[in-house]
Amino acid sequence: MTDPVTTPLSAEDQRTTGDVLQTALVDLIDLSLIGKQAHWTVIGPHFRSLHLALDELVDAARGFTDDVAERATAIGVAPDGRADTVASTTVAKGFGAGWSPDTGVIDAIVDNLAGVIERLRNGIAITEDTDPVTQDLLIAVTARLEQLHWMWQAQRG
Repeated sequence: MTDPVTTPLSAEDQRTTGDVLQTALVDLIDLSLIGKQAHWTVIGPHFRSLHLALDELVDAARGFTDDVAERATAIGVAPDGRADTVASTTVAKGFGAGWSPDTGVIDAIVDNLAGVIERLRNGIAITEDTDPVTQDLLIAVTARLEQLHWMWQAQRG
């Protein structure tokens, strides 16, 4: 059973849209993992506020991960959120090991969000013609991540 889910999209539009959704999926999974790692290891005078802000980021990324994966499934594309796939295809810059000073956490989250947002915006442009429903989803995800990006940048003072 190779194609258990049918789609109104042409084969080409399904492939193109599926590729965009897959990249969004891995980036969002990685962003949630980065946020959780930072959440566990942040130290410094701004620990408490960053700890809470990281929870907000992780919750958003995890929710969007499910939305994106389910959209891929709805158009007949099997999402791939396996660890090796995420590690080899994410655009996120990652996060270091060990304790993380609060100012470094802010910089890392800002940089990671910027990379994910850039690729999402590219996906928005691509899906304009291939699947407006997916484009709508990507616009909503991007809008929220851009809001968080602004909030994280504002913490730089």
